Amino acid sequence: MSKKLYIISGEASGDLHGANVMKELYAEQPDLDIRFWGGDKMQAVGGTMAKHIRDLAFMGFVEVLMNIRTIFKNIRFCKEDILKFQPDALLLIDYPGFNMRIAEWAKKNNIKVYYYISPTVWAWKENRVHKIKRDVFRLFCILPFEADFYKKYNYEVEYVGHPLLDEIEQYQELPKQELKITPTGKPIIAMLPGSRKQELRTKLPVMLPLVDLFPQYQFVIAGAPNMDIAIYKELIGDKQVDVVYGQTYPLLQQSEAAVVTSGTATLETGLFEIPEVVCYIGNAISYQIAKRLVNVKYISLVNLILDKESVTELIQNDCTTERLAKELSLVIKGGSKREQVLEDYSKLKALLGKGGASKKVAQSLLKTI
Repeated sequence: MSKKLYIISGEASGDLHGANVMKELYAEQPDLDIRFWGGDKMQAVGGTMAKHIRDLAFMGFVEVLMNIRTIFKNIRFCKEDILKFQPDALLLIDYPGFNMRIAEWAKKNNIKVYYYISPTVWAWKENRVHKIKRDVFRLFCILPFEADFYKKYNYEVEYVGHPLLDEIEQYQELPKQELKITPTGKPIIAMLPGSRKQELRTKLPVMLPLVDLFPQYQFVIAGAPNMDIAIYKELIGDKQVDVVYGQTYPLLQQSEAAVVTSGTATLETGLFEIPEVVCYIGNAISYQIAKRLVNVKYISLVNLILDKESVTELIQNDCTTERLAKELSLVIKGGSKREQVLEDYSKLKALLGKGGASKKVAQSLLKTI
């Protein structure tokens, strides 16, 4: 009888990582019966979708509070759906606020729990380590320092490498993609302002004045797939800025520098070896709460992995057009910080090691399911 696996991912990055793991699982065991929470990418691989991620993405303390009823409804539905499906195991991908609750419940119901992409317990709510130890049968980590962190708690985890390594390596083997932009002949600076409406409305008004301050460059925005072009147009006004959809990697590959919102994009930019300035402006209340709870020196993955401020981080009130312009001028060609950042990117790649994360997760899971 074929094995049954239930997978839960709750956001776009989880959908991507989930799809890659599913491909590897099916390659090893084609008759595996998978039911999942995910997005279009996981749906394209196969299995049966129980819920789409578009109904799930809430960010920040305030935003979560505003959607608390929906969240609890989703948790209730999830538990009922798992019991109905009766899986041999549960694979939880990132999305810790939700998935940690499900892990605790699953353990009580004798369902084996695998967790891919560790909750950031090293950053905040460190006491969650004890819950992970209790509820998670096997934890797959993607950041090199996480294995040492868990060692302090006598918890053996599996470091599988960062899934972005495979993504970017596969992409770089493809023929160069032409960018759908107005040809100007000027070198490009990429703008990655995030993928949520609230991010665009806070970040773009700070980023866009750079267009007039750096007239020798062409600025291009990486559009989020879920965002209507009308929002960008409204914020851009009469400035000469193109927006590209589904072309973030070709955009990064062909840029001289980038202005990036904190998150996975900071690491993607680093792996493409594009010097960057990192920006973060959150909801003021959420930020003040987070500042008191979060125990990390940096907000960008590049700096966290390197354990030093390699790329400049402009946070909240520091994130002004003036500061952004100053820091950007240091990392464009001829800028005094550029070479140092590029050198640090080489160290970053060495620390992350080899790829193959999805394959390692799939094989380890199938061996012990």
